[in-house]
Amino acid sequence: MTTTAPRAPAGTSQSGRLTLRSWRVDDAQAAADIYGNPDVTGWLSPAMDPVRDLATMRVLLQQWIAEDARLAAPAGRWAIERSADRHVIGGAMLLPLPPGDEDLEVGWQLTPAACGHGYADEAMFMLASWAFQHDVDEVFAVVRPENTRTTATVRKNGMHWVGETSKYLGLDLQVFRLRQADLDRSAPTAHRPPEQSDQAGAR
Repeated sequence: MTTTAPRAPAGTSQSGRLTLRSWRVDDAQAAADIYGNPDVTGWLSPAMDPVRDLATMRVLLQQWIAEDARLAAPAGRWAIERSADRHVIGGAMLLPLPPGDEDLEVGWQLTPAACGHGYADEAMFMLASWAFQHDVDEVFAVVRPENTRTTATVRKNGMHWVGETSKYLGLDLQVFRLRQADLDRSAPTAHRPPEQSDQAGAR
């Protein structure tokens, strides 16, 4: 990885529908609509208590912005902005996974109203493409076994299931890996966990 501070992935998604940009403190209301919702925070690893008020959200955004300034690119956190109306509909991140920080996790969170429109697919594709521009060989997604919506998204973008582990964060998680050669949305039959459903209606 390079040693420069993270920037937002350049440009918009291939469809032009999304832009990833750095978080700002004045995004607090939009961010609270995302991270104040237990249906969003309950799927995070580790689970996060819903943000209850704007003051707390502002403090959390300030913390994320400060942490980003210390991270080496391509790592960072970004707001997912809908290009048509500049409305923030989610958050995205590329962060080192504990305990060793040697693996880079790709992740995103959308407000429930934005789910079901293909935004997660586009955000993940943008994040992975950004990572591979910075001498990163592979990125990982760690997913709770019950989170079949996210499982379907990562597989649609070419990620391959590599197993289950409690290595990260002390939780039992499904691990998916993406290498640059796998960044191909035309590979829906990528290897999946045993008995793992791709039900579109699951979270």
